[in-house]
Amino acid sequence: MEIQTELQRFNIQDVDILAIGAHADDVEIGMGATLAKYAAAGKNIVICDLTHSELSSNGTVEIRQKEALAAAKLLGIKARFTLDIKDRGLWNVDDNIASIVEVIRTVKPKIVFAPYWEDRHPDHGNSSKLIEEAVFSAGVRNFMVKDTEAHRVSSLYFYMINGFHKPDFVIDVSEYMEAKKQSLNCYASQFIKTAGSVDTPLVNGYIETVEARERLFGKEVGTFYAEGFKTKKPIVIHNDLLGGSL
Repeated sequence: MEIQTELQRFNIQDVDILAIGAHADDVEIGMGATLAKYAAAGKNIVICDLTHSELSSNGTVEIRQKEALAAAKLLGIKARFTLDIKDRGLWNVDDNIASIVEVIRTVKPKIVFAPYWEDRHPDHGNSSKLIEEAVFSAGVRNFMVKDTEAHRVSSLYFYMINGFHKPDFVIDVSEYMEAKKQSLNCYASQFIKTAGSVDTPLVNGYIETVEARERLFGKEVGTFYAEGFKTKKPIVIHNDLLGGSL
């Protein structure tokens, strides 16, 4: 399949992180700095956008595809794929689940990130539930999808897109916030108001709002910037609470 071919082309054998979004730019908004941090540490990261964002008020499918690839390259992402699920069609149905299961089983990531389920955009909430279903089904041996074998990820975490919620944990991204802003600036069609564009919640200061959120998260833990995440299960701490190794 195409994904397997791309993984081979980039010589990606062990994927550490699979970050999934409903649309191109979702992942960057929620956790772009975290991805840059892990990429800088040598981790293999793949992004999967579930739709082609064909219903976007501004930009075209072609423009957004170019913007997404530019943003991924800037963050150090190994590969990025786009599925053919319809924009505004992210329903919890068998075909959609199977498409994501195929990605998970092909990429075989250690962990998966998905949008947080509370969000003003229904696609983000719907995709959150859909990805959670797919992560579970990917580990079920008798859930048959083409020529794939079951793969169980170790953890599923959720990143925030639109909104400020109390995180279950944060990641210090002080050194990578600039990379995140640069990746968001790749999406000129979405965040920059032009003569031909229409007003949306993304123009006129949206990037600054995201930066302010990460600054507030950082303030909570004594760093300049942090990205916040939600989880449905406890996190195992491998360092002691004083910051040393155990």
